[in-house]
Order: sequence, then structure tokens, then C-alpha cells
Amino acid sequence: MKYVFALLLILTTFTTASAQFSDSVHYYGKFASMGSINTTQDGRAYLLNNSFKVGVSKKKISLNGSGGWIYGQQDGTLTNNDFASALDFSLFRSVRQIYYWGLATYDKSYSLKINDRFQGGAGIAYNLLDSKKAYLSLSDGLLFETSNLFLEDTIPDIYHTFRNSFRLLYKFVIHDIVVIDGAHFLQNSLSLGRDFNIKSTSNLSILLNKWLSITATLTYNKLNRTGRENLLFNYGLTVEKYF
Repeated sequence: MKYVFALLLILTTFTTASAQFSDSVHYYGKFASMGSINTTQDGRAYLLNNSFKVGVSKKKISLNGSGGWIYGQQDGTLTNNDFASALDFSLFRSVRQIYYWGLATYDKSYSLKINDRFQGGAGIAYNLLDSKKAYLSLSDGLLFETSNLFLEDTIPDIYHTFRNSFRLLYKFVIHDIVVIDGAHFLQNSLSLGRDFNIKSTSNLSILLNKWLSITATLTYNKLNRTGRENLLFNYGLTVEKYF
């Protein structure tokens, strides 16, 4: 949990400093609550997926913090208790086609058998499209990872590795009503070829007004080191505000 507190402290410090020394600071907030309940004569299953994102930006730099918690059970058996948090920054993203990024994440996942995992690193990105209604970016960089995993549910696996992190990021707005966005990562270990992570999130939102939308989200995660993966489809409400 010390990594979570560190991320929140950095975000708070940056936000306070920006508000004091700049008149062109912009803020962003987003919260989504999704889930599903299925009850039949043969069983009961439910899943809750809550996430948030906050950000502060100026002309040349932006900083974002995000977090999420997924909890689920099936017939009284725990299937998901997954927590993730992240802090990222972008330098020159809004003024240059090529920009720089940094990232720090901390997560725990019952479904993927992650007891603790921290990643931190930086890299370079390229904007293929960058307009109000169409955004497409490719990035690559180097991450350091320290992990405490479970192999075959009970065998501890504590290790460190460097990873190449490739990302595809996009957002498209159709007729100011439909929004399609997503972020997809492929992270390969530099020391072991069969050690790789896949993270994929795709969202489809229908805007009810400027700050409220109905959102469907498809999330896929694969941790090849533990042989675990999950695929989640949720729908619910998203509150999003720029100010």
C-alpha cells in the first residue's frame, strides 16, 4: 500500500503547485460504476467494477491519477478482488507530434494471482492523429517491475525484471454522441521471452449530456508468468467533467 500513498502524494503536490503558479491549469475528473447480477435456480453470480480518473494539465505537461476495484463472486466463491492504481505524466503531448511519458503503477489481483506488483518507467510516444474528435497514439518505453506473485495458487514467486512496454491509445467521437476509446499494452520481459503481460481496455459510451454517459467496457488481462487471464464485460454509468 505504500506505493498507493506515494502516488496520491505526488498527484496532490503537483495539483497544488500548478494552481498556485499558473492561470492556465485545466482539471479533469471521471468516475464509472458498472456491474452485473445473475441469479437463477442453479446459482448466483455478481460483479462490481468501480473506477476513477483525475487529471491536471497545462500547455506542455499533464498529470493523471487513476484507480479501480473489481469484486466478484460466483455461488459464494470469490472470483475477483482486484485493485489497480496508476500515476502517469505526459510532456509536450498537446504541442508536439512526438512527446514523452512517464508511468508508475501498483496493483493487486486475486484473479491474476498478483499479491503485489509495482511498475515504473518512461518512454516516447507519437501522435498519428490529434484532433478534438479523433486521437490515435503509439508509444514505447522501458519499465522496471517488482512483483510478488503466486504460481499454482500457493507457490510464491518474488522477482524483478525490466520490460519493454508498447501501447496503443485512441479516442474517437462520432456526432458528439458516441465515444469509442481504448488503451492496449504489450509488456515483454527483456530477460525471459515467455514472460509477458497483456492489458487491454475498450470503451463504448453514449453521451446523455456533457457529463453523463452510458458506458460498456471490455477488459482483458493476461499474465503469462502465472498462466492467468481474465475477460470482463461491464456496462453502467460514467460521470466525466472538464473544468
